[in-house]
Amino acid sequence: MKSYKQILLGTAFGTALAAPAFAGGLNAPVTEPAPLAPVVQVAPSHDWTGGYIGGQLSYADGEYGATGDNNVSYGVRGGYDWDFGNWVVGAGLDWDKTDIDLGGGTNIDSIARLKFRGGYDFGRTLVYATAGGARAEADIAGVSRSDNGWFAGLGVEYAINDQWSVNGEVLKNQFDDFDNLGTDLEATTATVGVAFRF
Repeated sequence: MKSYKQILLGTAFGTALAAPAFAGGLNAPVTEPAPLAPVVQVAPSHDWTGGYIGGQLSYADGEYGATGDNNVSYGVRGGYDWDFGNWVVGAGLDWDKTDIDLGGGTNIDSIARLKFRGGYDFGRTLVYATAGGARAEADIAGVSRSDNGWFAGLGVEYAINDQWSVNGEVLKNQFDDFDNLGTDLEATTATVGVAFRF
């Protein structure tokens, strides 16, 4: 029969051997942090509704019949836009002063446009199509002449802030049978501009 001391020593020894097995069991479980939700970048909102005035600089490539040339033009523009959420529509006027010498005494002096545009609102970026009526002034064989035609093109405008925007557009300007002379006049313009919006 075991003595009281032997029982105590055996119990203590057994407890010491079992302690490492229970060491981790008494601690609180470690919880992994929940993964963070991905950050979604949202384009800054912008309201395009309102009027604007500005200036523009263009590279113009003109043709009159079989002759053609190119030159730089400059001008002014203004108009008004309506923002309907995802879509923007607008109307405006612009005028370009140019000096495209097409040879044979033919020179394009200026082009004015009545513009309509519609585009998709990407926040501060507006991508649009534009078309409307155009009027060209030209010197042909030393005589000042003018005629009405049409234009169409594509553009993009970016709102720097609530008051200033920059834009770029490419337009095809067409004047069939210019001033009843039996020859077509046309010009392709690539334009950059800046506008103050109010």
